[in-house]
Amino acid sequence: MKGLITAVGFVLVFVCQVFADEHSAFARITVYWHREGSGEHASWNGARLRSGHCAVDPKKIPYASKVVFPDAACVAVDSGPDVVNRKAARSCGRNAAERNAIVIDRFFDTKQEALTWAKAHSRFMTVRILTPGAKQGEVATAEDPGSSRGRILPATVASILGTTE
Repeated sequence: MKGLITAVGFVLVFVCQVFADEHSAFARITVYWHREGSGEHASWNGARLRSGHCAVDPKKIPYASKVVFPDAACVAVDSGPDVVNRKAARSCGRNAAERNAIVIDRFFDTKQEALTWAKAHSRFMTVRILTPGAKQGEVATAEDPGSSRGRILPATVASILGTTE
């Protein structure tokens, strides 16, 4: 029985990767930045954040997914309670679509960059999401390093986050 459960779990991991894709999502975009005096501001896994990173609900957008905004693509590497519970969308949405939107928190190195970007762009927008394993992502699997589908290797995550192992 234990072997059957393990086999089913193993199969589910690979079935999920088969359905890795590119899709669009309506989102409430918020911004955040390095706080003065906070020292090493790090993501959920301890990696240092930098421009080109964003916080997402990992149940809706897997970590290491690319989130494509009108002006740039960011990598989903962080999360937080306000992103997961969609506080910004629920509190400022003017209609059902806006109140039900996912929340993506885009990271900037400075407060000035963040506020300038937020002022120049709409609070709500449709973004493209390239999940790990999508053809454009070219993420290798542990079984076949040349494959464009599959799990993300630790080295790949480290290169995305700009850290070393």
